[in-house]
Parts: sequence; structure tokens; C-alpha cells
Amino acid sequence: MSCCAPGAELLRGETADEELLLASRLVDDGLRQTDLAVPGIHCGACVRTIESTLGKLDGVVNVRVNLSNKRVTICWRGAVPPPFLAVLKTSGYDAHVQDILADERNDPALNSLLRSLAVAGFGASNIMLLSVSIWSGAEPDTRDVFHLISALIALPVLAYSGQVFFQSAWVSLRHGRTNMDVPISIGVLLAFGLSLYETVHHGPHAYFDAAVSLLFFLLIGRTLDHVMRERARRAVYGLARLSPRGARMLRDDGSQLYLPLDEIEPGMTLLLAAGERVPVNARILKGRSEFDCALVSGESAPQSLNEGATLQAGLLNLTGSVTILATATAENSFLAEMMRMMEAAETGRSAYRRIADRVSRLYAPVVHLTSFLTFIGWMIVSGDAHRAITIAIAVLIITCPCALGLAVPMVHVVAARRLFEAGILMKDGSALERLAEVSRVVFDKTGTLTFGQPKLLDFSELGDGKLALAAAIAAHSRHPYSKALASATEELATVTFETVSEYPGAGVEARSHEAVYRLGRSDWATTGRQPDVEHGNEAVVLSMNGQRMATFRFDDRLRSSARETVAALNGMGLDVEILSGDSNQRVERVADELGLARSATARPADKVQHLTELRQRGHKVLMVGDGLNDAPALMTADVSMAPGSAADVGRNAADLVFLRDGLEAVPLAVHVARRANALVRQNLGMAIAYNAIAIPVATFGLVTPLIAALAMSISSVLVVSNSLRLRLPVHPRS
Repeated sequence: MSCCAPGAELLRGETADEELLLASRLVDDGLRQTDLAVPGIHCGACVRTIESTLGKLDGVVNVRVNLSNKRVTICWRGAVPPPFLAVLKTSGYDAHVQDILADERNDPALNSLLRSLAVAGFGASNIMLLSVSIWSGAEPDTRDVFHLISALIALPVLAYSGQVFFQSAWVSLRHGRTNMDVPISIGVLLAFGLSLYETVHHGPHAYFDAAVSLLFFLLIGRTLDHVMRERARRAVYGLARLSPRGARMLRDDGSQLYLPLDEIEPGMTLLLAAGERVPVNARILKGRSEFDCALVSGESAPQSLNEGATLQAGLLNLTGSVTILATATAENSFLAEMMRMMEAAETGRSAYRRIADRVSRLYAPVVHLTSFLTFIGWMIVSGDAHRAITIAIAVLIITCPCALGLAVPMVHVVAARRLFEAGILMKDGSALERLAEVSRVVFDKTGTLTFGQPKLLDFSELGDGKLALAAAIAAHSRHPYSKALASATEELATVTFETVSEYPGAGVEARSHEAVYRLGRSDWATTGRQPDVEHGNEAVVLSMNGQRMATFRFDDRLRSSARETVAALNGMGLDVEILSGDSNQRVERVADELGLARSATARPADKVQHLTELRQRGHKVLMVGDGLNDAPALMTADVSMAPGSAADVGRNAADLVFLRDGLEAVPLAVHVARRANALVRQNLGMAIAYNAIAIPVATFGLVTPLIAALAMSISSVLVVSNSLRLRLPVHPRS
């Protein structure tokens, strides 16, 4: 996959700081993020070099390299960008700005690999035919002619097909380091050089077939690796294609202007025709239409939305034209957030990956030393330089650490794609390992186990503008009860609020002149009162200066999949409990309906304390929740999940985000994580076992360079194939 997307040439070479600053985006107070494409990334050694080199620059806070898409994400502070491109150029890597929205249908890297593979395959097949004749007992003169023809075929094949490995190895050595391509290149060149020497001196042995076949097998593995990574990444570019190139802005004078996507700002009024996709997060100002919301909810049936409805970027307008108000920029939209989470899936460093990285870092020098010692040993034992060099070449080839380098990241890439297909976005690859080890699952209730969209009961009996006043206060909160109140009436309150503050777990406070209005729990809104519960329905109290004005009661329903989810988790050996800020009666009723053995009622601080105690007792905790109240708990748990409908702070705090309405995503994610963990261990075991067997076999001279090339390639293919088993259908209860 080439990272050189169309239009990405903006920042090649010596780029002005102003242009690089424009290509960066603000992610926090003073913290900026720059995404660079570095096509020269080939292996774990490249990842470590880039991360350590850029990490030393002044102002750089964090550097992460994604091996799959050859992308570098840099977080930095300061008025002027650090010299990323110059430092990378000095280290031997050309870089430019990554354009995630570019058309990726054309893949120059894959085309180059396929051409190199075709040339190597043509050369290997023809040289192998000549070798068969030699092995069959050809006369010396005939053998010399066949060796010469083989050399004439092998030389251009190595020059063309081998440049994939030679260029990478040369750049690495020129900057004083090694990578996986170094032993490959040395092995190929030594095999060719020894064979050429034998041909010139009319020797009986030549290994042109081994040199060219090694390239052929290596290119098969590298092409397969490229294709598998590309398939896993197609989801990201599928999301990118859901975003339109721009939208029509409605000016104050009634005229229209088409704006590119990156020029749309919050507060702009946009026109959305039938058949167009929502460009950025927005709210409907005028009109009514049906929308395909499968991207967010997974629901295939169209949803009818009218004025006031919230739209996420990427939704498809099916029937009518609507006027919408942009509420976010393109880079801060829901669609862009999903793309960033998908790309971040492989970036995390799990314990297994850190082990594999450390082993790979030491592997190349160990391989070179082993090959050299093998040569010295066979020279001492046999005194035959030809045999010693041949065995040393076989050792160099058979011990290439390709399988070890693929063991962990390939599983993470496939797992990220498998979860995405189920509507689950993974923000960090290390979350897989933590999720696989959970022993207890803690659910929030409102918005998680229940639909979180309560309906207001008996509001027709409320008069005197109390409902309008409560709705005006509730409009400042995203709590489900507040949203239900805000949408219950179109009447506008005549009270003007000076300040409005939300207190997580309690309610909303609004001040107007001398009056203090509170909307929330009755024991907080009034003086000396306890929470009201009537017929199982939660009560929210509106008060003025501590005196009750009105009581609003709601009804909520369990999600249809809640029982099945709890049963599936119990069947996987996990303990499940509720940790909610709602009333004891309400929480106990839900616990009884779901058959949970335990439940707890807690404010935000209590949730954090409870999760901390569970972890101190040795539990690995998965927290599933949404909204402002759950953010501290989501960050405290070992691993966390939140629905796509959660508040922004909840989605940002969670390790995984599920987009579908049902809770089936929770046991599914746990099951995928457990399978991924098992496959990682199997891959590492296969890689270690392969080398434990291969090194002694090659050292004792029991394999030729050709057999060594075949064995090394097969080990890589086995690791990739084993990782792809994760794409098979999963059964969470198994």
C-alpha cells in the first residue's frame, strides 16, 4: 500500500513551517497532531528508529508509527513545528503529509510488488529447469553452459526484483542500523556471488536457483502480507469514501456557495439534498427526511428525522431536502473520529508486541554472528571454503525473523477489521490483550443496559410554564432525562439564565437574578428530601431556592439484548454487575430482571472507588458505560467500552466504541480478544519453535540455501494464515 496519495505532494522536500502548521490539527490545549506518510517503513526496526529519533525533538510529546499503513502520528507543542521532515530525511526516510481522504483505489506499491514477483517467478522457473538438467548428470561442458545461462537470467532478476530488499537494507546500513532486509540481502548476494565464482571457475556447484527462488518466495510472503494488511485497512478508506468532498452553504443573503469539506466551520448553514451524505456533524434546522443511519446504529431501516434532530457525519439523506446547521468541523466529526480509532488499532504496544519488538531488535546481529561462526566452524572442521560459505548462507537465509515480526501486528490488524465488521471500533491495539484477561464486567444502567431514552409521563398535567422552565434548563445537559424533558415541549421559557452548571450524578443548576433553579435528584434539588420513586419510575425534581416546584417521572426499558448479553458473559465465566447512580429500587429491579447476583448504587466518585477496590482484589475489570458520569470509571477500569451514542467525553475515555444498538458487541469483543490472544501466543510459539529447529539444522549443514529459502517463506505464510483464522465466524458463548 503506497502512502503517496494523490495530492500528498504538498509537503515533499524542504517544506515551509507555515504549510506544515496548516496540515496539523489541534487536539488539546496547545497540543497539535501531525500525520505523516513514510513509505520507507518496512519492519519493526524502522518503527523503533523513527519513534526514538522524532521523540528526541524539542516539543514532541508522543510519536506513534503504524507499520500497516506506513503512517507516523506526532503530537507536539509549540508555535513552530519541530523539523520532522528534515530529521526523517537525515535518518533515511522520505516523508510527506498523509491524506486519509485520498482515493486509494490505485496501489502503486502492490503493482510494484506484483511486477517484481512476476519477474522473479519467471526467472526462478527457468533457472530451475536448467538446474534439473544439471542435477540429472549433465556433462561438464553442458553444465558450464547451463550455469552461464542461469547467471545471465539471475543477474537482471536480482537487479529488478531484489531492489525491494536491497534499497531498504542499504538505507538501514548507511545510517548505522540493521533491519530484516539486511540478512535477506546478504544471503541473496552471497548465494549469487558464490555461484558466479563457481561458474567462472567451471565448478560443479552453483546456487542461482537458490538466490532467485529466495527472492521469489520472499516476494510471495511480502505481497501476501501487503494484501492482508490492505484488506484489514479497507474499512478505514471505506469510511473515508462516506464523506462527501464538500457541501452547499446558504449565505445570509440567500445565495449559495459550494465549500470544500475542510472549509466547513461550526455555525454554517448547509443545504442537504436527497441522495447526499451529511458532510459534518450537524443539526436539522428546517425540513424532514428519512436517513440511512446504519453507520451509527447498525439499523437497516431508514429513520425519519425532522427539525432539531442531530445528524452524524456520513449519514445518507434518502428522501427530502433539509437545511442543517454544522456543529463540528470535518476533522472533529463522528466519521473522522471513527477513522482515527480504526487507524489507532494497530498502534498500541501490547506486552506481546513489546517482547516481539525486543527480540527482533536483537535478531539481525545474532543471525549475522551465527552465520559467521558457522562459517568459521566449518572451515576449521572441513577446510572446504565452498562448503563453509554454502552452509553459512543457508543459516543466514533460514533464520530471517520475518515470522517473528509478523506474529503480533498481523493478529491486531485482522482483529481490528473483524471488530469493525461487527460495529466495534478499537482505539488501541493493547486493549485486545487487556480485554482478553477480564474477569468481571461492570455495566452502567441508564443508556447502557436500558435504552437510555426515557419518556416523560403525565406531563400534560403540568401547567404554569413549569415544563417549559424545566425544558429550558434541561437543554444544557446530555443526560437522558434532560434530553427527554427538552424534547417534551416546544414552549419557550421566559426566564433568562445568567449561569448554568451541571453536577455529574446530581443534576443541573441554573441561576437567574436572585433565583436558583435546580433540576435533578430530589435529595439534591430540595432540602432534606430523599429520592422519589413511584411505581418503579424515576423522579426528577424541579426546585427554586430549594423549594419543590414540580416532579417529573419517566419510564425506561431494558435493551432487548440485555438478557442475552448477561447470559453470554456468564457463560464465558465472567461475573457481571451493575454500577449505577440511579436509585436503589431502580437498580435492584433491573438486577432482578437480568438475574444478576450483585448490584451497586454509586455516584461518579463511588464508581471510581469501587472499580479501584475490585482491581486491588485482583480482578481484571471491563467497564461498559456512557455519558459524562461514567468517564472517570471508564478510565479507571482495566479496559472500557462505550456506545457510539455516548457523550464525547465517554467515547474519548473508552478503549472500544460499539456503534450498534444492541449489547451483543460486549461478549463478541471479549471473545474476539480471547481468540486474538490465543493466536498471538500460537504465532510466537511457531516462530520460536521454527527457529529452534531451523538454526541447528542449518548449522549442521543439513539444508541447502534453496531449502532454507523455502522453509523461511513457509514460516511467514503460516503465521499470516494462522492470523487470518480470526476472520472465521465467532460464537461468544463458546
